[in-house]
Amino acid sequence: MSTPEQPGSTTTVIQQAVNENTDKRDVSGFLKRQLQQSLAFGTLIVLVIIFALASPNFLTFSNIATVLLSTAVIGILALGTTFVIITGGIDLSIGTGMALCAVMTGVIITNLGMPVWVGVLGGIGTGVLMGLVNGVNITFLRLPPFIATLAMMMIAGGLALVISGVRPIYFSTSAPDFKRIALGVIIPGIPNAVLITAVLALIAGLVLSKTLLGRYTFAIGSNEEATRLSGVNTRRWTIFVYMFAGAFTGVAGIVIASRLDSAQPQIGTGYELQAIAAVIIGGTSLLGGRGSIVGTVIGALIMSVLVNGLRILSIQTEWQNVVVGVVVLLAVFFDSLRNRQRT
Repeated sequence: MSTPEQPGSTTTVIQQAVNENTDKRDVSGFLKRQLQQSLAFGTLIVLVIIFALASPNFLTFSNIATVLLSTAVIGILALGTTFVIITGGIDLSIGTGMALCAVMTGVIITNLGMPVWVGVLGGIGTGVLMGLVNGVNITFLRLPPFIATLAMMMIAGGLALVISGVRPIYFSTSAPDFKRIALGVIIPGIPNAVLITAVLALIAGLVLSKTLLGRYTFAIGSNEEATRLSGVNTRRWTIFVYMFAGAFTGVAGIVIASRLDSAQPQIGTGYELQAIAAVIIGGTSLLGGRGSIVGTVIGALIMSVLVNGLRILSIQTEWQNVVVGVVVLLAVFFDSLRNRQRT
C-alpha cells in the first residue's frame, strides 16, 4: 500500500510552487495572468500606432530591422534575468557584464588570434563565470543580491576598460565574418540576431517549464526556506540559476559586438535597467515565484519600440532616459499592486 505524501516532502513543495505559477488549480489566477500579458501586448500595439502616426519613418523596413536588432540584445539579457528575478533575486551586472563578455571575445579573437568559435565560447564562459561569482557571493557569503551584483557591475565595467585599454576592439581585420553572427541571414529577411533570440526564448521557455532548474527556480522564489527544508540544495540551484543567466549575458555580449563589428568597453551602461524593466513589464514579480518567458519577450519589444520611437522623434537623450526611468518606476509600482492584491 502506498503511503500518502507528506506535506513537507520535496515533491509537494515543488509542485505547489509550479501549480501556483501555472495556475493549474486557480482559474481566476490564470485569467489574471492572461489579462496581464494581453495588456502588455496591447500596450505594445498602442506604442507602435502612436509612433507610426507621429513619424512616417517608424514603420520603414530599415527601422523595423533596427527595432528587432535592438530587441535581440535587450531580449537576450531579459531572458536570463527572468530566471534570476523569479528566484526573488536581481542582477545589476548584466549591462557591464555584457560589455566585458564582448571585450573578452574581442581579445581572444583579435589579440590572441584564436578562431571565432573559441572567442564565442570565451565570451559565454566569461558570463557563466560572472554568474558563478554572483551566485557564490549571494548563497555562501549571504550578500544581498542587490549588493553582490552591484559590486559585480562595477568590477565588470572596470575590467572591460582595463582589458581593452579603454579602446574599442575591431573585428574587421582579424575576423571579417564575425559580424555575420548578428547581421548575417540564414532565413531570408530575418537577421541572425533575431533568430538567435527566438531560439534562446524557446530554450528558456522549455527550461523554465520542463526541467528541474525551472521547477526549482519557481520553488526558491515562492518559498526558499520550505524548499530547503524539503531536501533541495537551494544554494547549489541558486548558483546554477545565476550561471544560466550569465550564459545569456555572454551571448548578448557576442551579439552586440557582432552587430557593431567591434567590442565597445562602455556599451553596456543602462542595458540592465531596460532588461529588468522588460522582465517586470512582462509580468514577472520582483518578489519571486512568478514569471513567464512570453511576457518577457513582449516586455523587451515594448522597451525597444519605446526607445526607438523616442529617437525617431528626435527626443533628446536626456529625456529618453527620463522616460525609460518613468517606465521602470511604473512597472515596479504595478508589480507592487499585483503583489498586494495577491496577498
